Amino acid sequence: MAHHDPIHLIAPRAGLAQLNERSRDIFRQIVESYLATGEPVGSRNISRLIAMPLSPASVRNVMADLEQLGLIYAPHTSAGRLPTELGLRFFVDALMQVGDLTDAERQSIQSQLTSVGHAQSVEAALSEALTRLSGLTRAAAVVLTPKSNSRLKHIEFVRLEPEKALVILVGEDGQVENRVLTLPPGVPSSALTEAGNFLNARIRGRTLAEARLELETALGEARAELDQLTQKVIAAGIASWSGGENENRQLIVRGHANLLEDLHALEDLERVRLLFDDLETKRGVVDLLGRAETAEGVRIFIGSENKLFSLSGSSTIISPYRDAAGHIVGVLGVIGPTRLNYARVIPTVDYAARIVSRLLGG
Repeated sequence: MAHHDPIHLIAPRAGLAQLNERSRDIFRQIVESYLATGEPVGSRNISRLIAMPLSPASVRNVMADLEQLGLIYAPHTSAGRLPTELGLRFFVDALMQVGDLTDAERQSIQSQLTSVGHAQSVEAALSEALTRLSGLTRAAAVVLTPKSNSRLKHIEFVRLEPEKALVILVGEDGQVENRVLTLPPGVPSSALTEAGNFLNARIRGRTLAEARLELETALGEARAELDQLTQKVIAAGIASWSGGENENRQLIVRGHANLLEDLHALEDLERVRLLFDDLETKRGVVDLLGRAETAEGVRIFIGSENKLFSLSGSSTIISPYRDAAGHIVGVLGVIGPTRLNYARVIPTVDYAARIVSRLLGG
């Protein structure tokens, strides 16, 4: 609570939601200016923007109180003010008007997402839907989805480094999955080719689970005809399919480039670099998105409200989607800077999740 309260900022013993109209107006202007420009805003500019006449000195008094409440802060000495994460949360929960989408916006989202329903697989459709969602929100779009049990068509090993190779799995539905494999020391290219031939002769038309069982048996029977390094490559390939944490779910991310738009300073670039690093930590993203799988509607995580994005100061807006039986089967949404256009992005994500559910028959 501020020591001075010349305009009765909040009623005694009241919470943040009890900010009076003038204080709310000033706070809203600070937040909306930040969301629009990313820049701090000063008392002189605010006094020109607010509806009720108020001198810059009076605005500064209110700003001082808002700062003591933890809603805003000064990034530099004698600079304007920016909202804190607490301030953004308060704005989203208590002050922001989440407008409904217009008929034209709904039609645009529906036509863009419905057009992906002809894709070869659910994953391909979701990937394309994410690309559209990313374009609509100008943020990175993410989806957490169950892995399909698609049947394999082809496997290929591509050497990346002396002891690392890329394993490329191609499904009959056209889906491609890449995994990095650690190779035993001294593996020649001929062993990679031989391992690929051995596997391709036995995996076609099988799911990963079926192929794993088949190959473990076949490898035991064929040891005499395969050299030891080839055997190790095959065994390492099989081991990479053996599952593990979140093996039944996959993360798809689209639209990284949108995060590079509208950068104002080197610190913005550093935050985006940290966010890229966070997105590469797929297990953490999967765990974060998994927290929304039990939610009924849109969930919003701002900045350090989730540990994963605490350094990059990013926000996540996600919503579950359903299958034909009405069960929640995945989560989709967007990840971007804390200055996302929440009022627009929240209903967009919500509607996109409903459209995807409809595409899946939910």
